[in-house]
Amino acid sequence: MSATAQPRRVRTRLARTVAVVCTGAAVLALPLVGATSASAATTSSSTTIAGYPNNLDGWIRESLAIMAERGIPGTYNGIYRNIMRESSGNPKAINLWDSNAAAGTPSKGLLQVIDPTFAAYHVPGTLYDPYDPVANITAACNYAADRYGSIDNVFGAY
Repeated sequence: MSATAQPRRVRTRLARTVAVVCTGAAVLALPLVGATSASAATTSSSTTIAGYPNNLDGWIRESLAIMAERGIPGTYNGIYRNIMRESSGNPKAINLWDSNAAAGTPSKGLLQVIDPTFAAYHVPGTLYDPYDPVANITAACNYAADRYGSIDNVFGAY
């Protein structure tokens, strides 16, 4: 059943957070088990508040829908490529060793966004939480659009 055909389930933020934490381990295993798609990483049937699958594939698709509403450019492939490089798909990833961390602002989440960048590029309608997968992806893509024209133009640390 497609995400748009699924009944909309209203969940609390706590339920979404618990599902993200549980899903994160399976998504992190994606490169290790040789899966070829983001949806192959999880078997959870839970959905996000907006009705998308609560996994990497669903988070990217939900972010793309929000980005389309806001005129933020980017493609699934560009987002996925950057997520795999930055966090291996772990929404709770945090970098505690680079220059940002040494300065007191570690990079966080799927696309490794620092707090000041998240604050400046946060997109209304997403949670104000850099660890929230949809908020992290959408803010990072908003930043990449402003700085590079699109997340699709990012091929290294940004």
